[in-house]
Parts: sequence; structure tokens; C-alpha cells
Amino acid sequence: MLTVSPSKCEASPTWAYALQLLHDPRAARIDRVTLRAVLARRGVAQLADTAELLASELVTNAYRHSTGPATLRLRALPGTRLRVSVWDANPHIPPPFDKSRGALRPVPTEADRGRGLFLVCHYADAWGGYPLGGDFFGRGGKLLWCEVGVQTVDRTAAA
Repeated sequence: MLTVSPSKCEASPTWAYALQLLHDPRAARIDRVTLRAVLARRGVAQLADTAELLASELVTNAYRHSTGPATLRLRALPGTRLRVSVWDANPHIPPPFDKSRGALRPVPTEADRGRGLFLVCHYADAWGGYPLGGDFFGRGGKLLWCEVGVQTVDRTAAA
């Protein structure tokens, strides 16, 4: 169902981890379990709750709005920060990742969906998205990403 690929550059304290997911409704669950294991192994388990929410929403968005596989990538950044990115085959960048941050529309209370990416924007320190040509492993699509750090986790816990 999936391919897991850890990588580490010995010259740098950063690391990266990629998880390839089939188009499957269980993808978000697999992503959450994997993310927690990776962050615990890397000694940044304090990021797990917030990072799990963010990654789960991005992977769920990829499952719902594309018809093929997705790739989750976790990358450590300096200062106990984490970048979570998800690639999928659909090139459409959804709001608010499409730079329409000032035009966020409220989701009706009775709506069953539509809050996931807004949660990502609320809990992440930074986020973005961009379409990809055929240069991403020969595939097009888009990449949505967000970043979280220890300060974000502390702020979330205080809320």
C-alpha cells in the first residue's frame, strides 16, 4: 500500500521522511500513525499533536480531491520546526492556499465539510501551495505545505 523513505544528510541536523500513499480512504490514518512514530524517533514528539492534525487534513484533502496516489513529506527545519507537505495529482490549488487569504469565506454551520484547510491555516505558522509541472518525479499536480514549531505547539496548548 505504501512506500516509506527516510533520508538524512549527515552534514546537517535536518532530516526528511517521505510516505507514498495509494488513493485509499485509510490514507489519513496511515499518515497519522507514521507521523507519530517518525516524530517520536526523531525526538520531537512535542510536535506530534499539531503536526498530526495538519498532515491529516492535507492528506484527506488529497484523497477527496484527486484520483491517484499522494505523497506526504516531513522535513525537519532548524529550531525544532517541521514542514509537512503533501503532493497529489490534482493541479488545482484550493483556497486559502491559492493566496486568497484575505477572502476566507465562513463555512456554514450545517456543512459536513470544508473546514480542513482553514484549520491548517489557523494552527500552522506558515503555509502555501503551488502547482507542479512534470518535474516532480515526472508527475504534475500540486504541493500543499505547512510549518509548525514548538512555539505553535505552546500557543495551541494555551488556547
